[in-house]
Amino acid sequence: MRRILYAAGLALAAQSAAAQDLVFTIGHTLDCLDRAVTVDDQRTCVGTSAGVCMSATDMGSTTIGMSGCLDRELSYWDDRLNASYRALRTQERAEDAEMSGLPGAASQADALRDMQRAWIAFRDATCDYERAQWGGGTGGGPATVGCLMRMTGEQTLYLEGIGRSY
Repeated sequence: MRRILYAAGLALAAQSAAAQDLVFTIGHTLDCLDRAVTVDDQRTCVGTSAGVCMSATDMGSTTIGMSGCLDRELSYWDDRLNASYRALRTQERAEDAEMSGLPGAASQADALRDMQRAWIAFRDATCDYERAQWGGGTGGGPATVGCLMRMTGEQTLYLEGIGRSY
């Protein structure tokens, strides 16, 4: 997966001047999330800003443009995921400390870490599979970045929703 992302990064860097023509703002996704009532509603918001970016200019309909728009929203979700994970891990460590005297109490912080590591492997394998559907064609790049964005957004919403009823 790292080789794929590295190659995609090189291709994007080589076309950085063209990618600067993209019109991206995360505001479309944030507006959608503000209107969302349920977690399922929130999930439909993932990719909203990337979609608007892709339709805003002719550049957005190119392979490089699609990858650029998707990557910009992926960066937003990745930052939010990392912040959510850190906050939840801190919370779980505090709860572990409270439960430390109870027999058989499993570490919530360790379980969270293990789950997140397994999720990363699952995400990467899923996105590798989605890329493979393109048979080496140019659509594989946007497919990979779109998959990473979608799955990262969904995982972010999951972590943020732990403790709330779905």
